[in-house]
Amino acid sequence: MTFDELKVGQRASVQKTFTAADVTAFAGISLDVNPIHMSDEYAKGSVFGRRVVHGILTSGLISAVLANQLPGPGTIYLGQELRFTAPVYLGDDVKAEVEIAEIREDKKIIKLNTTCTKQDGTVVITGVATVKFNG
Repeated sequence: MTFDELKVGQRASVQKTFTAADVTAFAGISLDVNPIHMSDEYAKGSVFGRRVVHGILTSGLISAVLANQLPGPGTIYLGQELRFTAPVYLGDDVKAEVEIAEIREDKKIIKLNTTCTKQDGTVVITGVATVKFNG
């Protein structure tokens, strides 16, 4: 995709079902071994009642959309505001969607509204990404 093809309102998305293996792999990479993510027994006594997927792991789907689809390969991440609005549990299917909100043509900087939604329609993350087009 060329810069000139980008338009306010364009959207793209990716979807993934999160598994215990995903959480374990992410914990090993990030070193975040909070028992709310890792222990069924601990999580039973939490406000969530069961294990939850790392919020940052879930938000990684946004990066996948930006890098692979919109704006696409070569995109440089400049910033991301995130608001975690609901938990993601093991087995939840999450759709990350981005929508171009603003384009700064002189510097090829794009702001995109970002949302992650579970299979039941529950919004789990909202935010705004700022990227530089480098395609």
